[in-house]
Amino acid sequence: MAIGDVTDVTTGSCSDLYYVDTGMYEVPNYGSVYIVDAERPAIVETGIGTHHGRILDAIDAVGLAPEEIEVLAVTHVHLDHAGGAGFLAEACPSATIVAHELGAPHLVDPSRLWEGTKQAVGDQITHYVEPDPVPEERVHGIGDGDEIDLGDHALIAHHAPGHAPHQVVFEDPSNDAVFTGDAAGLYVPERDRAEPTSPPPDFDLEQALQDVEMLQELAPETLLYSHFGPARRTHQLDGYARRLGEWVQSVTTAREKLGDDESVIEHFASETEATEIWGDEKGRGETAMNVRGVLQYLDETA
Repeated sequence: MAIGDVTDVTTGSCSDLYYVDTGMYEVPNYGSVYIVDAERPAIVETGIGTHHGRILDAIDAVGLAPEEIEVLAVTHVHLDHAGGAGFLAEACPSATIVAHELGAPHLVDPSRLWEGTKQAVGDQITHYVEPDPVPEERVHGIGDGDEIDLGDHALIAHHAPGHAPHQVVFEDPSNDAVFTGDAAGLYVPERDRAEPTSPPPDFDLEQALQDVEMLQELAPETLLYSHFGPARRTHQLDGYARRLGEWVQSVTTAREKLGDDESVIEHFASETEATEIWGDEKGRGETAMNVRGVLQYLDETA
């Protein structure tokens, strides 16, 4: 799959569902946005905003017009998921923009989110564009268990705060699928496994593992990853829980050995296998960010 490609999701029982590779960070197979061609058409996730035109192209490719989109739903308001909300809200005038109630105010006034993102992602900020605000009257905050009615589909929100307190996953019972946000890690299709994600400032290992348990209890046939793409659920969740715990332990051990946090960050960024997946710039940047998140978590739980 190449950047900009739009693909019909045929995994498991899925129908009326498509996804586009947004080319996030100029890397293929990293950022996906989903289109639910329901009675009330919906977009799930909006990307970083930089390439929101690719999402509009995808809407056209599946035979819809922007004016027909009724819901823009984001799993959380980190800008790699919600950065395009303002741009797409303007292009899709009939759409209600849906986010967890803790994150919804940041769509209306994204200034703090923008400043926090610059601190969290470091040099990767060059791939972002400052988000446009969403009109307050078009934003709808939701909580755990709330349902978004799409007519012949529904999106049921399940709070998943281990990655961020404003994260939900969306269950689509008609498709026996769950839009996982970042609660199930960063899925690498060619390796059929999920890599850890632990960014600052809110990563919480214990809660993240509880989120994985929640997904296991939902037991969807298909996992719809924001990073990246659909996968039939088999071993991925068990593997992710194990790898996430091992990841935090490895950072803990390195800090005890090296002492200096910058040395810990450089140690992992220089040795990371993520460069084999996403290239040198994104691989190192992703790893450094995730190390910083673990270090902050260790400080807060000490």
